[in-house]
Amino acid sequence: MFKKILVANRGEIAVRIIRACREMGIQTVAIYSTADEQALHAQLADEAVCIGPAYAKDSYLKMERILSATLASGAEAIHPGFGFLSENSKFAQLCEKCNIAFIGPNKDVIDRMGDKACARNTMMEAKVPVVPGTKEPLHELKRAKALANEIGYPIMIKASAGGGGRGMRIVHSEEEFDNLFETARQEAKNAFGDDTMYLERYISGARHIEFQILADQFGNVVHLGERDCSVQRRHQKMIEEAPSAALNESLRKEMGEVAVMAAKAANYTNAGTIEFLLDDKGRYYFIEMNTRIQVEHGITELVTGIDLIKEQIKIAAGEPLSFKQEDVRIAGHAIECRINAECPERGFLPSPGTVTEFHMPGGFGVRIDTMLYEGYTIPRYYDSLIAKVMVHDKTREEAIAKMQGVLGELIIDGIETNTDFLYQLIQNKQFQTGNITTNFIEQFLGKE
Repeated sequence: MFKKILVANRGEIAVRIIRACREMGIQTVAIYSTADEQALHAQLADEAVCIGPAYAKDSYLKMERILSATLASGAEAIHPGFGFLSENSKFAQLCEKCNIAFIGPNKDVIDRMGDKACARNTMMEAKVPVVPGTKEPLHELKRAKALANEIGYPIMIKASAGGGGRGMRIVHSEEEFDNLFETARQEAKNAFGDDTMYLERYISGARHIEFQILADQFGNVVHLGERDCSVQRRHQKMIEEAPSAALNESLRKEMGEVAVMAAKAANYTNAGTIEFLLDDKGRYYFIEMNTRIQVEHGITELVTGIDLIKEQIKIAAGEPLSFKQEDVRIAGHAIECRINAECPERGFLPSPGTVTEFHMPGGFGVRIDTMLYEGYTIPRYYDSLIAKVMVHDKTREEAIAKMQGVLGELIIDGIETNTDFLYQLIQNKQFQTGNITTNFIEQFLGKE
């Protein structure tokens, strides 16, 4: 087992990783930018190294500085968390060259699954159902438009290197295509440094279902059930649940087996997710694989009792999985709400600033992952996610009631947050009946 791990991230996920390492008796090294000098993760780690100025491109994305900090501190491994360099194959390769364990899959898998067009082809070869779309990477508008006409509208334009909803546009007609394709391509280039695109048929009124995968270095692959991530705004998830109210036991078993088959086809190791769209007729389609830990991993931990961060570390250290598929039990229902520093009344405008008062609810079945503390100043340079509020109870109805109480008690003053907006979503009758699709928030806001 590793004696020391460098955490190449910030915010609540860095705090989460540091705490897991502490419980395992592993020392930690935090990295931080000048804007994060007072951040909680930098204070909790055994060591902390400043790696550059505030902007991520000058700090959290500087591979050489992170590797230098790792080698200088004597850390044997790097946990990348999510975002930043977590799905960067070059970084994974550099770690290998420096004899540093990268807690995640290897370079080849990241390349194959990170390129969404390549991932689709891999799944098609493995007989995993995929959304109808293009097989080839697209760079030219003329060729892309011709293929869009063949597939048929509405269509989804997606960045091959994309994630987090960036580089994506829904096109409803040929007349819209030129402008939206070029806009998505430019956004992808700015966000990922890669403007390669691909096309998929847009499936309206679908659910977003993802299966959590764990795979060791000995060919053992298991799934830990599904999460329903259908409550999204502009492809950014806001509320997640485990398990999904849309799946019966038969469909859950079938999709889980397909998810494991997909991970094996990718020759996958460590934690990842196989993501599907589920239509109103019960047909499901592979859309992508995330080769990292997910923001919403905590609700899977709540319903399975399995610590995913610890499992990631054990797998990277060369240990086999300590359990088999038949050992995995899903108990009860868990819900997560993402608390963002933003103002829904002003178009979800980011709201950085100093937290003047902070009250974090507790109680049986309540978990809050956050980096907040009273007096902490949220920087303006990074993602607006500041806390993940999770609840767990015996049934979905009881979990919803518990979440209402937690959101009603949560106090974060000094900044604007989306807490009240999430409370309204949880109160919504359509949400409470479980009749939700990826269009739910647009319908809630009256935009459809």
